[in-house]
Amino acid sequence: MSNSAPEAAAPAASQGVTSSVDNALRLLELIGERQALRVSEAAVQLGVAPSTAHRLLNALRRRGFVLQEKPNGAYRPGPVLNEIGLAAIGRIDIRQVARPILEEIRDRTQETVSLSLLEGRNVRFVDCVESPRSVRVGNRTGVVLPAHCTAAGKAILAAMPAAELSRRFADRELVTRTEASVSDWAALEAELAGIRRDGYATNVEEGERGISAVAAVLRDLAETPLASIAVVVPATRLPSKAEARELAADLLHARDRLQDLLSDQVRG
Repeated sequence: MSNSAPEAAAPAASQGVTSSVDNALRLLELIGERQALRVSEAAVQLGVAPSTAHRLLNALRRRGFVLQEKPNGAYRPGPVLNEIGLAAIGRIDIRQVARPILEEIRDRTQETVSLSLLEGRNVRFVDCVESPRSVRVGNRTGVVLPAHCTAAGKAILAAMPAAELSRRFADRELVTRTEASVSDWAALEAELAGIRRDGYATNVEEGERGISAVAAVLRDLAETPLASIAVVVPATRLPSKAEARELAADLLHARDRLQDLLSDQVRG
């Protein structure tokens, strides 16, 4: 008799855990479909009390699956969901799709062109085609730099929801690579606002002395920043941000074409 109670309780406990897991997965599906979900909507969809929906959403938020830009606001896809999305897109191989466009930009500008992904507060160059010029920036593949010190990284940071940007830089600390690196949070925020306005980011010797760049963000179907492409040049050919406009025009035109190609691949 003493052993029967635990055995009887086990199925009920297991059923409760399964129900919670099912509800959490359903919430992720809903947020993925709608891109924004309020507690009241979640409760209705799950058929549970608002307090239960709130508890589940907060658990997902703590794990990074969703984020909430302001108290009592809607929940949106978080960084972990975005990373999972990148993994799914990996079956497409973004580098393979992007390579012809990178080569096209290289041929048009005669400069080195790179493709980058964000990793935490850093940016990693995952593919690159070199300029044919004798004086050029070499292959960047595999290089990792602080995102706020590069045009490639700043293009992605500028496209992030404010809450996600704040989460990644909760301490507001900005490491510096050179004397030109942005070290003040207010200055970075102002620059990111300018990038959103202009549509492209620039870097003049902020990550490495002697290297400048112009970059633009790539987004997924949900408008989440996915990656960036950049034209990377010796600083002697881009000594200040004022000279970036011509390179940016070529870059943005090609970026839009690449954006369409990636979207077609995902839909296909």
